[in-house]
Amino acid sequence: MLYRRRCQLSWAAIWRRVRRMGIRRRALTVSTPERELTRDHFDLVTRVTTRWSDNDMFGHLNNAVYYELFDTAINAWIIEHTGLDMVTMPELGVVAESGCKYFTEVEFPSPLEVGVRVARLGNSSITYQLGLFAANREEIAALGHWVHVYISRETRRPVPIPAAIRGVMESAEGARA
Repeated sequence: MLYRRRCQLSWAAIWRRVRRMGIRRRALTVSTPERELTRDHFDLVTRVTTRWSDNDMFGHLNNAVYYELFDTAINAWIIEHTGLDMVTMPELGVVAESGCKYFTEVEFPSPLEVGVRVARLGNSSITYQLGLFAANREEIAALGHWVHVYISRETRRPVPIPAAIRGVMESAEGARA
């Protein structure tokens, strides 16, 4: 019980800091209804593969796998366009919030595509909107959101988004405008 209490307190402390930075839980707004989003609504669409172990006992992708796919798509985008080494850079992009709405089932061995879009670019945080699509279908299968807060590797305190990452995100937003 003591362990659980510590975790709740630390998450509460994290959320106080996140709120102080101006991040709201419902920071995402899109004029298109969620179920009508297409690949064209996203800044980047990347193909991902599923594995046999991704299916759960119900025959579809386990919900935790969606988060792995989202995390992989975001970090691949950052690494490809900045050349940064996430393991050695002085800043860390930690996940302060994530969520997912599931619309249709997807399963192994279907090839999938993940769309990534910058929904909000703050001083030390980036909110992403993510769409998961079966490669052979037009409709969105799941819609996720993800908030990265950049912190110092040493102090664990919020820091500004690294310039190279901010540049990639600003150019994505600019291309959309």
